[in-house]
Amino acid sequence: MRNVFFLRDGRSISLLLLLAAAALLAGCGRTGSADGRTATTGNESEPPPIQVTVARAESRNVPAFIQATGSLVADEASNVAPKVAGKVSNVSVNVGQFVSQGVEIARIDDRDARLELASAEASVKQAIAAVRQAEARLGLSPNGRFDASLIPEVRAANAAYEQALAEFRQAEANEKRYRDLVETGDVSMITYEQFRTARDTARTRVNSAKEQLDASVNTARQSNAAIQSAQASVEAAQTQVNSARQALADTIIRAPFSGFVSDRPTAVGEFVTSASVIATLLRTNPMKIQIQVAEADVPSVTIGRSVSLQVDAYRDRRFAGVVTAINPSIDSTSRAATVEASIDNSDNSLRSGMFATARIIKEGGGPGVFVPKSAIYNDQPTQSYRAFVIVEGIARLRVIQLGLEEGEFQQILSGIEADEVVATSSLEQLYEGAKVAV
Repeated sequence: MRNVFFLRDGRSISLLLLLAAAALLAGCGRTGSADGRTATTGNESEPPPIQVTVARAESRNVPAFIQATGSLVADEASNVAPKVAGKVSNVSVNVGQFVSQGVEIARIDDRDARLELASAEASVKQAIAAVRQAEARLGLSPNGRFDASLIPEVRAANAAYEQALAEFRQAEANEKRYRDLVETGDVSMITYEQFRTARDTARTRVNSAKEQLDASVNTARQSNAAIQSAQASVEAAQTQVNSARQALADTIIRAPFSGFVSDRPTAVGEFVTSASVIATLLRTNPMKIQIQVAEADVPSVTIGRSVSLQVDAYRDRRFAGVVTAINPSIDSTSRAATVEASIDNSDNSLRSGMFATARIIKEGGGPGVFVPKSAIYNDQPTQSYRAFVIVEGIARLRVIQLGLEEGEFQQILSGIEADEVVATSSLEQLYEGAKVAV
């Protein structure tokens, strides 16, 4: 018979050992997973499958590219200066402000310009009045053209000429009739000579009247020339008005294009000239980047090639653009050429001076595996990227390496093969060997 030892409260040591062994066996029913999570093996305590969404890894063509670095600069930078000298009466913008093309930036005191405009407009009115007076004295046809017959002096001279001409014609007819009568002997020579003298006198009056008419017409034409001169004075005065209006408009300094104000060195009250800088304006959409491309890669770069770049301020974004210029010369020291690209910056996220890593797409490339970004788990403790491949309802943990981004997809350099099914949700709940439900 075994010896049974009892404690003071009556419990046997054998019973305590039995209970301890049962607890140990229950603890051995749980095993550790590959990533530190635990799983149960008993059928009665097995957790339910984890609900996940899935996607299939895709095989896509990955373009070849040239990677280089560069700095962003504004597409245009303008030191805005006034067109006229004067004292600054108002500055409407501040550093960092976005202004649209044509918006007022500053204003120069315009009192002198307004006085010049008023004086020029008065000169135009005086010149127009002089023209009207000359036209009233001279007289013009209804269509506004010069017509000497409408001038009173010319009309009187013309009437005298017409009357003298009529008298001459009558005297000439009388002289002819009496000349015929002298030849037939019906009238004496003395009588005929009276009519001949009258004809000659009438001819003299006609010639004199013609000279008077011509003189009147010449005087009228000279007056018409005076009108034309007065009209030229009107045009000259109008030119002065236009110049004065432009000078007044030039007192308002406007933005030459849409952009951000990066500097505003001038304040209200300062006297400025056409060489003074009122504000510095930067056009930031698009932005430009100047990239140093190695000599060996220069032949692969052409105008219009696609460019993508990334900056430290927006690590999760890539900005798109195209190559716009290629320097034809190679730097003798760096053995590189400067390539310029235009980058879309419609939301004005990029800033002049930012350092960027750019990729210039070139011919070539090969297949690559892509998965949705939602399938990638960033494991901070291990500083690695992981994903879960679903095989027959079981999650299999994979450590992956990332490549290019294409919109909502990420290239996988290693760890996942094309056509494998990956989990795209509940990643933080998954672990190696976990059962899943799709």
